[in-house]
Parts: sequence; structure tokens; C-alpha cells
Amino acid sequence: MPIRRLPPETVNRIAAGEVVERPASAVKELVENALDAGATRVEVQADGGGLTRILVADDGQGLSAEELPLAIERHATSKLSPDDAGDYDLLHIATLGFRGEALPSIGSVARLAISSRAKDQADAHAILVDAGAVGPVTPAPFPDPHGARVEVRDLFYATPARLKFMKSERSEAMAIAEEIKRQAMAHEAVSFVLDLDGKRTLRLPAETAGDEGRLARLSAIMGREFSDNALLIDHEREGVRLSGYAGLPTYNRGNAAHQYLFVNGRPVRDRLLQGALRAAYADFLARDRHPLAALYVELDTAFVDVNVHPAKAEVRFRDPALVRGLIVGGLRHALASAGHRASTTVASAALGGFRPGSGWTPPPRATGYSAWAQGGWSPTPQGSALAAAVQAIPGLSEVSARAEALPEFGVAEDAAPAPVFDPVDYPLGAARAQVHETYIVAQTRDGVVIVDQHAAHERLVYERMKVEMAAEGGVARQALLLPEVVELDPAEAERVAAKAEELAALGLVVEPFGPGAILVRETPALLGETDAAGLVRDIADDLAENGQALALKERLEDVCSTMACHGSVRAGRRLTAPEMNALLRQMEATPHSGQCNHGRPTYVELKLADIERLFGRR
Repeated sequence: MPIRRLPPETVNRIAAGEVVERPASAVKELVENALDAGATRVEVQADGGGLTRILVADDGQGLSAEELPLAIERHATSKLSPDDAGDYDLLHIATLGFRGEALPSIGSVARLAISSRAKDQADAHAILVDAGAVGPVTPAPFPDPHGARVEVRDLFYATPARLKFMKSERSEAMAIAEEIKRQAMAHEAVSFVLDLDGKRTLRLPAETAGDEGRLARLSAIMGREFSDNALLIDHEREGVRLSGYAGLPTYNRGNAAHQYLFVNGRPVRDRLLQGALRAAYADFLARDRHPLAALYVELDTAFVDVNVHPAKAEVRFRDPALVRGLIVGGLRHALASAGHRASTTVASAALGGFRPGSGWTPPPRATGYSAWAQGGWSPTPQGSALAAAVQAIPGLSEVSARAEALPEFGVAEDAAPAPVFDPVDYPLGAARAQVHETYIVAQTRDGVVIVDQHAAHERLVYERMKVEMAAEGGVARQALLLPEVVELDPAEAERVAAKAEELAALGLVVEPFGPGAILVRETPALLGETDAAGLVRDIADDLAENGQALALKERLEDVCSTMACHGSVRAGRRLTAPEMNALLRQMEATPHSGQCNHGRPTYVELKLADIERLFGRR
């Protein structure tokens, strides 16, 4: 067949298919143009799922009459400038758009109308494009001092085949709303308004730039509860800064729809985020539960390639391992700093855990008589296997020392009466009763705490096992009588061999065995008899997708979790008052004790005000 040069109209429509895949893609391109123009207010209207009509209005710099014809020419843009040598630098892209394809692509498959008034100009002008046919520039009315209004009608009417692949109007409208939410989360200082089929769907006023304004914007989009259950992330490593918010483990969802990543203010979809979140929350959530997070990565534009795809929804990092490690490390640090906090959503009428920043101050040393002391609490519980385990929990020594320093309750002989200390001042309060031999009921200064004794102690034992494994220099290994050879793709084998040192620390000793094969010499003793070949193949898949051997870590965690479960206080066991209080004190001193190993809460707190509302006392 002879080679033919395609006409410009056909070329434009082919290119439009890459840039504008659906109405939400057109909205994304138009909103990014508005943001690049310095807009502080963006209004979007969409009818018929965006296929009938789309309008994007902004208060940006606007376009002059001379710029309007250039704006609809392919690869004409104001976002790239030549240097002294006349070269255009594509390695330092500081704007959301830069390809100069959005407006001509939309105009080639729809009816496009642009009206604008440039800043500091008196007159406004408009231009029309109908399926690639460009009309003249004409004077036009414009309601604002400056900005632009871009209207798209009958999207894809010039390419009827594309219309057959569109989803329902409702689905397309939901995609538009999701796109606006992403843009709004990336730019909290800009106000956004979205109308769908004439109904106000979203109204987000401008927030103060910074962490406080960002959290307010995220809460407006992800739900008001997010602000009460979000952990602040702020870390920097080798010129890469990670900020944002991630939810507590007990504040989770059944899918990953509420996980967002922004790179230099650009919403992106990247498998790196999903793998990093899975690794960071591996100790706290079951595989079918997902955390909520909005993470912002800022780095030099030379170290990230945004010119991967015309839609600009993907980026490529020069050092993805650095970014991934920063995300995992930042999340784990934030989770560790949360202590025993649980989310505020563990019960419909409860406020679980403690508000951000509400640290616990140990009660003062005191003497004197407390009526509550007759309930059986002792600062130094003895004669209980559970109480004896207190000292084995890392980080509890300081609390235990304070407890031992407290004198026994009673009247001091040689000292004047001092303020009375009541154990209800502890974060998890003082144990009052055990219900159904499963739940501990404790009283705090301003509420009631209900603890699942088995889930709580299971977490404590699990954390102790992790510390013991780390103290012993890694996971114990068992040598295979006959080393097993696992055949893989050469690229997979190379990836696994490159992680040999990391795998050895987890108890799996491997080495290269020629091209496309891995020799397994030792396996983790915790796993007992295991399918070494299947494990190595799972690790190879994880390394290809996430850059980390999550399969091995998750298997080890499952075994430790099972062992912790069988070694914990069982439901149905009657506990004494000292045992119950010892368990509460362990929880207060152990990180992550607010949730069990599967992300379920270990305790629920009901504030007194909530209880009073239930009985109509407030």
C-alpha cells in the first residue's frame, strides 16, 4: 500500500483522541489552562455528562484579540519560552500545561467558543471553532474585568464513533466531579464551583495556602470526619519534600478511591502511591481495606518527567526508589507518632481516640485517700501473668517507673494531705468492670472507654514480637536440605537477586543461579514448610509492581499475627481489676494499640456529652 500524507483535519482528530478521551479530560485541560493563567476562581458547568455542553469560566489573565487565533493552533502555547540560544527546555516544566494541544484538540471534535478580556484591556473578544473550522475574531460581551470563558458544545459530534464508547451521562458527570475535586485538592487557595445539569454540585471557597487551609479543603471533599482522623505528613529527603495528610488505620475504606497523589501541584495517578501506602499500612490493615490519604510531593522539575503522555496524568521520577522510600518512611513515622489513637468513627455516637495535639500528661504524685481506690487498682500489680508482661512492652518503663514511685493509697503519717490522684486521669481511664468476660469498661474524666480485651492484647503481643525479632538481628532462618531452583524471567530474576540482602534480613536467603533462575538456600523459620518457588514468584511480582518484597513481609506478618492471637488474653477470660488496669496502661504506652492487626478498633470512647444527648440531658 502506498504511503499517504494525512490531511490536517484528520491529524487533529487523531491527536484529539489522545488528549481528550472523555468529557472529564476536556474539563481537566480547560481547568489547568485557567490555573496556569493565574485564576483565583474557577467555575465549571456541564450538561448531559459534558457531552451536550461544558463551560469553564475563570478570572485569570485572559487573552487579547491577537492571541485568540494562536490559542487554537496546535502546539502554540504561552507556557514555554526560548532561552538566549532559542532552545525550549522541556526538562523544567513549571506549569500544568505546556503542549499547546488542548484547545485545538477540543475544537477539532466539537463546537468551541472562547470569549476573553485580557488584563488591563477595555474590550473583550471571542472566536468560534466548529469541528476544526475557525471563524473570525469578533467583539464580545464579557461580565468580568478580565479572564476567559470557554464553552464546548456537542463534544465528539465530529467523531461519531467516539460517542459510542462513552458511558452513561451519570457516569461521565461523576468523572467530571472527580476531576474537579482533584484539582481543588491540589490548589486550596483557588475557589471552585461545579454545576451539573443546572444543579450546584460543588462549592469550595478559597482557603488559606498552607497546611491548615489544605486540611480544610480536604475535609470539604473527603468528609468532615477526615480532619479529625488525619495525620499530618511533613518530611524532606535529598531535595524531595513530602507533605499532606493520611488517615488513621481504623479510618479506612473498602477501595482505594480516596488515595490521592500530587506532584508539584499536578494531580497524577501512579502505582507508586498505591504500593507505598500498602507497605506503610501493612501492619495495620487487612488486604481488602484501604487507608485514606492525600500526599503532595515537591521536587526540582529536572527530576520528574511530566511529558510521559499527552493527557499528563502520569509522571516519571528520575529516582522512584527515593520517592517511594520517602512516602513509606513519612507514613510510618506519622503512624508511630499517633500512639494508641483510634479514629473518631469507630461508633456512630462515639468520639474515638484523642484529638490531634492532645497529648497525655502523667498525673502528679499524690497521697491521700481516694474512695475509688477500694475498687482494687494498685499502682504495682503483682501475681498476674498479664501484669508481668508489662515490662516486656517497649516504651513502658517510664510509665511503670512512675507507677512504682506512687505510694500506696492511704493516709500519710508524716506529711500534710496532698492532692488526690484518681486513675480516671489516665488517657484510657480506670477499669470499672468487665462485661461478658470480653469487654473492659473504663471511666475517664469526661467519658467511658470500652476495650476489646482480646484485640487489644493481641496488638500488644504482636508489637512485642516485632521488637524482639529486630533485637535478635532479623528473622530466624532454616536451611533447606536441598536448595531449590526457581526459574523466572531474566528481568524478574535480576530484580529478586538485587534484593538479596533485604530478603536475607527477612529470613529468605537467595542467590542468582544463571540467567533466569534463583537459588533458594534458606527460608524464614516462622513459615515452617512453605512453597519456596511460589513465594519467590510472588516476590518477583511485588518487585515489578511495587518495588518491594511485600509478599514475604505479609506472610511473616500473618504468622506473627496468628501467633499473637493464640498468645493473647482470650475473650471469655475473667480478669481481675489489676489485670484490666495493667492492660490499659500497656495500651497507653504501646504504639498502634488503637487498632488490632487487621485495622479494627481495640477500644471505643463515648464522651459524657454524647451519652447525655442519648438520654435527652443536653
